[in-house]
Amino acid sequence: MAAEGTDAVFEDEVEPTLTISEYMDGIEAEELEVDLVLGGDDGDECTYGAGYLKRQAVFSCLTCVPDGVAGVCTACCLACHDGHEVVELWTKRNFRCDCGNSKFGGHLCKLNPEKDPVNPGNSYNQNFKGSYCTCSRPYPDPEAKEQVEMIQCCICEDWFHEDHIGLDSAEKIPCDEDGEPLFEDFICHKCSPVCSFLKLYPDSVLASSKQTSASPSQAVAADSNGMEGTEKNENGAPVDHQSVEKTSVKDNSTKDIAASESSNLGDNSAGNCKLGMDINTKSADSEKTMPFFMSKGWRETLCKCGTCTNFYAQRGIAHLTDKDDSIEEYEKMAKQKRKKKLEQQEGAEANFINSLNHVQKIEILSGINDMKNEFQSFLESRDPSKPVTPDEVQSIFKNLAKKKQRII
Repeated sequence: MAAEGTDAVFEDEVEPTLTISEYMDGIEAEELEVDLVLGGDDGDECTYGAGYLKRQAVFSCLTCVPDGVAGVCTACCLACHDGHEVVELWTKRNFRCDCGNSKFGGHLCKLNPEKDPVNPGNSYNQNFKGSYCTCSRPYPDPEAKEQVEMIQCCICEDWFHEDHIGLDSAEKIPCDEDGEPLFEDFICHKCSPVCSFLKLYPDSVLASSKQTSASPSQAVAADSNGMEGTEKNENGAPVDHQSVEKTSVKDNSTKDIAASESSNLGDNSAGNCKLGMDINTKSADSEKTMPFFMSKGWRETLCKCGTCTNFYAQRGIAHLTDKDDSIEEYEKMAKQKRKKKLEQQEGAEANFINSLNHVQKIEILSGINDMKNEFQSFLESRDPSKPVTPDEVQSIFKNLAKKKQRII
């Protein structure tokens, strides 16, 4: 029994091992995640010269500005605030880099020292001080037993813990069986009153945790020719709620959602209001404030007539009609930049190889093969349960150097 117990202890102490392929895949995933956060920004140049960017990664340096009323771009975070207490804010809209302006007490930006004293178009919230949610706690929270994921409001851009967003116990955040979100944007309960006009739109613009694909019996009923009891729109055409539901949740297609709403909303092409009413005459919703989870592609359904557009602008939510403002578009742009960067790297490598003569190409290929064999021998000869030491890594390159000397 003692021996079995000892074996169990050793089994628990064995560290998981990774293949080279798994390790490289892990690095690739981490690099992609960084690119998605930074929007593909390499951090080479300060973004101040580009003005108020539609969306960019922003950081707050509490070492330089303890009260947290300034934000810096990725490049300035790396070049001007290395080693400082920096808060990562992910992305902010319509923001211009503050680094080195009047808020920094005379410390000029190393990358772009010629800046206006302030950026009046910037907006700041408690995130810049390292506080989030209605509980105003930091993230990660040193006092929390477990770090709970947070979601960002597309209006105020604050981050919220899932249990602090005003949902009743019976209500859930719209997610699929794998926990992936079924919504594109989140509007917190503090911002939802200014967006109460969204309730004038068909229910399909709001994502729901209860949305699922139709059952076989429902599908048969939807396909049948019987029209009794079928809801119809003002034109007399049947309203297919199953189709709308499938489109907004399963297909996740902006174009399809917009098309599915055409039977429920008016035509906006000639400047007419989709809602067929003056949105200003609708009073704010006096019911309990609740968060909104918006279906994928919901921005495309919003009316853009003159009256509605002015309504959005007066309430500071004009960005809602801009699909490029969404995080989805931001990450799409980041992926495109990453793809282009990788293609450029591959092209540079190919050009380098093509510039070599035959003997040089053979030497490089031989060196790569020697390194591959050396790593293979190293991995086969050692105990996989033990960590790799610096001395072992050095010995690999020493052996490679000895092989090269013997060849010479």
